[in-house]
Amino acid sequence: MNTSNKNLIGADKVMDVRAIPCSVKHGLIIQTFVQLPVGDHFILCNDHDPVPLRYQFAAQWPDTFTWEYLVNIPGEARVKITKLKALSAPVEPIATACAGH
Repeated sequence: MNTSNKNLIGADKVMDVRAIPCSVKHGLIIQTFVQLPVGDHFILCNDHDPVPLRYQFAAQWPDTFTWEYLVNIPGEARVKITKLKALSAPVEPIATACAGH
């Protein structure tokens, strides 16, 4: 499976991670955010509310992003993640799981 970030985000800026195993999903999302230019965004499409990921973002990069739910229903969550400012230092992603998903 090709999991390059450029191939995961479509022209509509949607990063659909529903078919990606949780063991690699968080790392790809984090890598996408880290590489995102300031002021830009992507829309994360997942099969569940990615709230553990939001907590991770808030812990690692406080005040550097917005997290806007576009859809949050059973079976589908779409979150617009916007990078507000540059990250203060390179951060090694923390290994996480999808909390039982």
